[in-house]
Amino acid sequence: MTLSRLHKAIEESCPNLANSVQIRIKLMAEGELKDMEQFFDDLSDSFTGTEPEVHKTSVVGLFLRHMILAYNKLSFSQVYKLYTALQQYYQNDEKKTGIDETDMELTNTEELEGKMEKEELDVPLREEEISCSGPLSQKQAEYFLSQQASLLKNDETKALTPAFLQKELNNLLKFNPDFAEAHYLSYLNSLRVQDVFSSTHSLLHYFDRLILTGAESKSNGDEGYGRSLRYAALNLAALHCRFGHYQQAELALQEAIRIAQESNDHVCLQHCLSWLYILEQKRSDSCVLLEHSVKKAVHFGLPYLASLGIQSLVQQRAFAGKTANKLMDALKDSDLLHWKHSLSELIDISIAQKTAIWRLYGRSTMALQQAQMLLSMNSLEAVNVGVQQNNTESFAVVLCHLAELHAEQGCFAAASEILKHLKERFPPSSQHAQLWMLFDQKIQFDRAMNDGKYHVADSFVAGITALNSIEGVYRKAIVLKAQNQMSEAHKLLQKLLIHCQNIKNTEMVISVLLSIAELYWRSSCHTIALPVLLQALALSREYRLQYLASETVLNLAFSQLILGIPEQALNILHTAIEPILAHGAVLDKGCAMFLVAKCQVASAASYSPPKKAEALESAILNLNEAKTYFAKVDCKEQLRDVLYFQARLFHTLGKIQERNKCAMLFRQVHQELPAHGVPLINAFK
Repeated sequence: MTLSRLHKAIEESCPNLANSVQIRIKLMAEGELKDMEQFFDDLSDSFTGTEPEVHKTSVVGLFLRHMILAYNKLSFSQVYKLYTALQQYYQNDEKKTGIDETDMELTNTEELEGKMEKEELDVPLREEEISCSGPLSQKQAEYFLSQQASLLKNDETKALTPAFLQKELNNLLKFNPDFAEAHYLSYLNSLRVQDVFSSTHSLLHYFDRLILTGAESKSNGDEGYGRSLRYAALNLAALHCRFGHYQQAELALQEAIRIAQESNDHVCLQHCLSWLYILEQKRSDSCVLLEHSVKKAVHFGLPYLASLGIQSLVQQRAFAGKTANKLMDALKDSDLLHWKHSLSELIDISIAQKTAIWRLYGRSTMALQQAQMLLSMNSLEAVNVGVQQNNTESFAVVLCHLAELHAEQGCFAAASEILKHLKERFPPSSQHAQLWMLFDQKIQFDRAMNDGKYHVADSFVAGITALNSIEGVYRKAIVLKAQNQMSEAHKLLQKLLIHCQNIKNTEMVISVLLSIAELYWRSSCHTIALPVLLQALALSREYRLQYLASETVLNLAFSQLILGIPEQALNILHTAIEPILAHGAVLDKGCAMFLVAKCQVASAASYSPPKKAEALESAILNLNEAKTYFAKVDCKEQLRDVLYFQARLFHTLGKIQERNKCAMLFRQVHQELPAHGVPLINAFK
């Protein structure tokens, strides 16, 4: 800090001392080198006498003795540099530049005074004031590194920007190249910006310096050297795995396992086993590997690893179609482990996992409840005042789900507010920013599709593909289908189907099958669509994806309607519509009610006139409900179809005024969004 800020900080607590400090610094800076030497001699005299001014063992006494010792160790050239630095410090303040050019960085006085200012002065510090421009003492450097590491973990937005932090670390390493912790913070900083080269370089340097400085071997003897080597290989494997370099990750992991086995290090082997599962989780025997890992972690008293293993098992079994009650029981057991050992981060992960599982099973109400629970919780970890808690991946996942749930219910303003909060909480440079970027693009894509602006929706496909290639290809096929480019859409969906079957992405397989069935309808190949829909229904029931199963049944009902058996369609609709209305998106609710109305009208053809009129009135009520849903999400294409259908029904019932009103509204929407020549009855969604 500048001299004026230092003076202000001291004056807040002791005005008399502030004047003495200012006079003393002025005397030394404007005097000669001997004045500074006299100052340190006077400090030594403070401990002499029967009643010394300062006791040697007091906090101030220990600090002064530490400072005197550091001064006495300086060579003549270093003393001269210290004196010129003091003069420069004083002159800079005299010039009122307001920028910290040089600090008293050969002692640890700044650390004490910096802490005092942070506690007593509620003034935000600029990056320039946090930074260090010269050689810091060991404790100052450790404080700076621990502060930035803590901020990177708890609140990345308050840490220095990646470029500025790297500049400070380079400056620190220039004076002390063997400072291992600085290399590790550089590694963490490079991960923020997904820089694979720099992060690998810094990680290797960290372990090199750890071994060279003997930091491990001092405490662990010869064992420390081997420990550094095996954990270096393990960290390198984790780094390669994070960037998708699975072959290199496997080689590094094999090296870590070999060294750990030689040293009989069971803890390291357990970590290796966990990473081995991550690398081989697509294999059929990976579940056995994970169960073995959990048992061993419990045996060796590693609750963190055991809990992560249970979480992974639950996730794997959710994708395998296990029932929700069994999964929740397993998560309940892991939660007991978390609370017992106060594993705050894993409590958050568990709740986020539950949110995602309920979303997978199509229970949006339960997912919403879990999301709200996590957001209402306070972190168990102690963090500094003013630091935002819970800036973890779990919170990013839950907030993204919350934004999507609001968008599905037509609450686009609320979804935008949540995404705005996500952007502030997780800036684009942060490691979890890709989560909200993907959800933001998907929500905007859906809105453009609902609005009939297919060219706008197409512009979002590139962004979605960059973040999730499978989702991007699927969205591209949807756009092509909406633009009536049937053959191109079919080719794309077939390729995507084969790929998703190979990687066992069942949820996407079912969605692709439903889209292929719709292409067959639009091409008037209704009988070909039925086997595809039955395949989708079998998969969704096997994997207990209730919402997708209900959606598939709606599609089957539509096929039966097209094939001329509306009564049968109505019967199966009653079994599928309840989950849609309870947990579905507003658009799906509208489509379901519209389909019910179509089936009612088709069934009424064989009824007697009074019963037919009653059925048509009921269909109009369902169309009104569907119209409300479509208006909520601004789905003009479906709204236009409903108005057309309503106008025809009112005409049949002889209600001229209502018919004319619907016809006028239809014309307004039709002028804004002309039809593409596809018959209105040949589209379910």
